[in-house]
Amino acid sequence: MAGRSENGMNLMSVGDGKVVLIAGGGKIYTDIAAKFVKSERSLDEIIASPYDKRLVYNIINSGHKAAVEFDYFIFGVEGYSRVTETQLVRKRIASYIIKSGRTDKKGKRSFDMVLPKGIRGLSLNFEIPIDRLRAKDGTPLGNLLKDLQPPDVDLQVEADLILRLIEAWYARGVEKSIPEEDLRYLKPQATEFKGLIGMNAHALMDWFAIRCCKNAQAEIRDMANKMLALCKEAAPDLFAQAGPNCRVL
Repeated sequence: MAGRSENGMNLMSVGDGKVVLIAGGGKIYTDIAAKFVKSERSLDEIIASPYDKRLVYNIINSGHKAAVEFDYFIFGVEGYSRVTETQLVRKRIASYIIKSGRTDKKGKRSFDMVLPKGIRGLSLNFEIPIDRLRAKDGTPLGNLLKDLQPPDVDLQVEADLILRLIEAWYARGVEKSIPEEDLRYLKPQATEFKGLIGMNAHALMDWFAIRCCKNAQAEIRDMANKMLALCKEAAPDLFAQAGPNCRVL
């Protein structure tokens, strides 16, 4: 579940990502493309002819899927991490627009993170030299803890604390007028990305075969399965057999 930290950072879990189908489905163009290849009829006649579900199935089952490249789908995604963005853009037969991370927002940029649930509770005790610690008035804590042995203290560190420190560091950079395109180097791979994805049906089928598989990383598999569900709803004939290669037939 998503939750906002004390200083405004939105912490989401893997699986909270949202996928919206912006365009695609409804009228299917694969059967028009297939008819065009084999028919001697005029374009007007081909376009006006009834939709042929059987022809779509035959094209998909034949393995010759050039015709399915004429059906195009556009998705909007948000609530996914930069880890998944890196894997996503490896699919090159696609179009992407990623919301800019370098545009100067004058400190108003949403500082959102996506974490696997197992990481949220991971903690360790980190040894901090006392001479690095100060009270708010600048007094060295070593002066207040003279009898502490050994001369170090342990700080319990969890993922949430690390991210809050990075957020505070980022905000301090904004106060110091450091360009946000430079400050983004401080952000971890857990940083959320938002984007638009465009793929034709052929590219989507190939992508679903790999990314819906149980061997795929959990977050990109979540995205792929949500995209697949939308495609099956919008164009059931076209994606009737789409899914992971690892499924049991």
